[in-house]
Amino acid sequence: MVQSHWLRQENLLGGGWEVHFEAGWLTQECSGEQPHRRVDRKHCPQRENGRGRSGTAEGGRESAFPAPGLQGCHKELQPGPEAHQGQGPAGHALSEPGSLWPENAGSPGCLKLEKSASNPRPMPWKDRNSSGAEAAQCQESFVQAASDASRAIDINSSDIKALYRRCQALEHLGKLDQAFKDVQRCATLEPRNQNFQETLRRLNTSIQEKLRVQFSTDSRVQKMFEILLDENSEADKREKAANNLIVLGREEAGAEKIFQNNGVALLLQLLDTKKPELVLAAVRTLSGMCSGHRARATVILHAVRIDRICSLMAVENEEMSLAVCNLLQAIIDSLSGDDKQEHRGKEEALVLDTKKDLKQITSHLLDMLVSKKVSGQGRDQALNLLNKNVPRKDLAIHDNSRTIYVVDNGLRKILKVVGQVPDLPSCLPLTDNTRMLASILINKLYDDLRCDPERDHFRKICEEYITGKFDPQDMDKNLNAIQTVSGILQGPFDLGNQLLGLKGVMEMMVALCGSEREMDQLVAVEALIHASTKLSRATFIITNGVSLLKQIYKTTKNEKIKIRTLVGLCKLGSAGGTDYGLRQFAEGSTEKLAKQCRKWLCNTAIDTRTRRWAVEGLAYLTLDADVKDDFVQDVPALQAMFELAKTSDKTILYSVATTLVNCTNSYDVKEVIPELVQLAKFSKQHVPEEHPKDKKDFIDMRVKRLLKAGVISALACMVKADSAILTDQTKELLARVFLALCDNPKDRGTIVAQGGGKALIPLALEGTDVGKVKAAHALAKIAAVSNPDIAFPGERVYEVVRPLVSLLDTQRDGLQNYEALLGLTNLSGRSDKLRQKIFKERALPDIENYMFENHDQLRQAATECMCNMVLNKEVQERFLADGNDRLKLVVLLCGEDDDKVQNAAAGALAMLTAAHKKLCLKMTQVTTQWLEILQRLCLHDQLSVQHRGLVIAYNLLAADAELAKKLVESELLEILTVVGKQEPDEKKAEVVQAARECLIKCMDYGFIKPVS
Repeated sequence: MVQSHWLRQENLLGGGWEVHFEAGWLTQECSGEQPHRRVDRKHCPQRENGRGRSGTAEGGRESAFPAPGLQGCHKELQPGPEAHQGQGPAGHALSEPGSLWPENAGSPGCLKLEKSASNPRPMPWKDRNSSGAEAAQCQESFVQAASDASRAIDINSSDIKALYRRCQALEHLGKLDQAFKDVQRCATLEPRNQNFQETLRRLNTSIQEKLRVQFSTDSRVQKMFEILLDENSEADKREKAANNLIVLGREEAGAEKIFQNNGVALLLQLLDTKKPELVLAAVRTLSGMCSGHRARATVILHAVRIDRICSLMAVENEEMSLAVCNLLQAIIDSLSGDDKQEHRGKEEALVLDTKKDLKQITSHLLDMLVSKKVSGQGRDQALNLLNKNVPRKDLAIHDNSRTIYVVDNGLRKILKVVGQVPDLPSCLPLTDNTRMLASILINKLYDDLRCDPERDHFRKICEEYITGKFDPQDMDKNLNAIQTVSGILQGPFDLGNQLLGLKGVMEMMVALCGSEREMDQLVAVEALIHASTKLSRATFIITNGVSLLKQIYKTTKNEKIKIRTLVGLCKLGSAGGTDYGLRQFAEGSTEKLAKQCRKWLCNTAIDTRTRRWAVEGLAYLTLDADVKDDFVQDVPALQAMFELAKTSDKTILYSVATTLVNCTNSYDVKEVIPELVQLAKFSKQHVPEEHPKDKKDFIDMRVKRLLKAGVISALACMVKADSAILTDQTKELLARVFLALCDNPKDRGTIVAQGGGKALIPLALEGTDVGKVKAAHALAKIAAVSNPDIAFPGERVYEVVRPLVSLLDTQRDGLQNYEALLGLTNLSGRSDKLRQKIFKERALPDIENYMFENHDQLRQAATECMCNMVLNKEVQERFLADGNDRLKLVVLLCGEDDDKVQNAAAGALAMLTAAHKKLCLKMTQVTTQWLEILQRLCLHDQLSVQHRGLVIAYNLLAADAELAKKLVESELLEILTVVGKQEPDEKKAEVVQAARECLIKCMDYGFIKPVS
């Protein structure tokens, strides 16, 4: 017998069944003990009645769904005598109008919808859709089947047949989750039906397997690449795949899977597409894969090639350039830093030397600096990478070979960038930050040199480059030479001063000032501004160049030159610094200059680069107290400066920071010793004079005005600048400003609300030593009075601990020690995690040290901090250890006359004795005065101290019967009785209750009896 179609259902309907559809036969076979039956359709009684199968279940409820195994027609066929004419299994009616049954026409095994001749009335929509769904399933049109079933369900949401048919159709369509919901609904309607339960189990298994495959890293990686490399894939899918790939590349397991699944080659294909979003995704994924893994970084560097990486970084797109810069940084870190992978034994011998690769990267970055094909953004990123990776991070490291290599092979290239004049046709593509970044690089390289011969070599290269540019026939070359000197003066100033002394340099500057070309005047004035930083040079220029600058200022109509000339005059006018007696110009002249600077600063019609010079002018002029007082009252000018500080031009950061330092008087002021002042006057030496407006009241007023104008948001924005232009010196200035702003406790809430707490953390962790101390002190001031959860939200609070602990150093001044202890006290009261962090930062010895201090406030702050710290188990273990006097110190501090110290020490002792019985016994051994001190605490005038004393007494009574007996025999029992008999009011309730609990404990021991 040839079967045209068959399906198998096992163990669902009482045994294993096979259903065969043949051309003229419907065959039912039992795989169990049931007899084999064969039905001739021509003589089928149901067929003769013209009725198909559908109907009601035994309970009268409409049921009958097809068995899940019969995926073609899904007919339930049961063997045995109970299947009688006109009925299906278990009493299901097999003769209803509009039934479905296999027809012998067309394709075998198909179902046909027919209407009974004896009953021509149309079927209801519910039955028609339900039956239509069944027919569509047999024709394997599962979409249509699902649609028909859905229409039936819309009419009757409890139509169990339609639900089950839709479940089967959806299963075939691969929509397992939707199929599962339908069969779940069926199982809810008929919970005892084994078919539904079995289908639920089967679908659940299929869904779990599908999810396992779908979320396995290998398949995810493969699928992402398929979507990304398929040109016909949707934009949304492609974007999601790219983002997922980036996230996967940042995880160690994901990066390894991408690498093992030929990911590097596929990422190279993405780079070849030249589509920005795909190239960006590939670069970011590669960056994640390189992080902390030397082997992968080496393979990726050689696979992608350094020249290709540099060409990608050279593009005009800022986002792309930054992403490639991060990739190169990740490669450099992996090649030069510690490898996350541990190499042991023979593997260690196979680890390649990375110096050659690092040298190749440095060489390509230097070549980028002078290439016309490189965009301004690309040049900036190349300079950033050189700034970060060439100079030594710690001068204690002896090896400065990278700096020597760059000086020998790249210093001329860096000087070429510094000497670029933007208005010249031959100028390289630049941004506002490029020349400043190059100046900073020169400064870092010069500082990284170890000896005089190396510095002499550096200077000679600079001299040869500058003198080689001087050419009487070519004015553009002269401009480049002066611009180079100007750039060096912004970097290593000592070197710049030496270059100013070269024959013809100063003369060329003055000559260019008198040139008719505006470009020449622009470069010369800028150079004069930078040259006049040193008082001796400024005096020379005041003598020789002020009249010339004034002439240019009066005659030129170019705003750019005018503002620079003004800044030159500002700088020369402030050459005396804060010294009121060393004013260079006549009274009122500096105020006029400052007024003009503020006017230009507020003029938004002028370009940002030019307005930057107005801030530069104010940075010099605000050394004068009259100028800074006027400036902080000019709110529009202040806000204009803050807005400029938030722009992409980072060259303004130092000027803004300097201006704010001047306005807040946060620069270092030398202590004036009266005797030395008298001596100086006697010897007719100049004595610096303080301006009347530099007194404390004026400074406080200026700080309040700055806070009101929104200085904190500007500072927070400046701190976030991810650029080499945010130098350690600039960070120090910002830290000084923050410290001055935090001085008044009433202002600290405003600072926290505007994000000052978060902004201070990076300043306290990185920068100059002075800057880190100032920032840590500002953090201590905030931490001492603010809720740490608000001031330092999330995990940031743990970063605050180290800067505060650093202030406990005995070399710091007393105020810093005191406020650091207050801050740590506040933090240690928040959570045990913070106490653990403080303990791990080794703060405990310092805190103990200050508990010995003679200074009352320091001792009080340290004792309060210890009171919170003793809640930590590891701190308690330190007190439990033998051979130390920690507990003795706390007991003796309980006997001090200072109420606050007593309160804190008694609190610490109460918690220690409550935590460990051993400490109760130890307390009686550390000093003979312990009982006297305890009695004093229990009789103290301050209720908080008295309460702590009574808690200590209770802990001692509860610890040991012998110790309790000793206490009862002393005067302590009388004290407890007197306190316990008091009438408890609101204030004394806790104290009286504690005394009564002590008496109850004595009664429990049987030492005393209640009066009946």
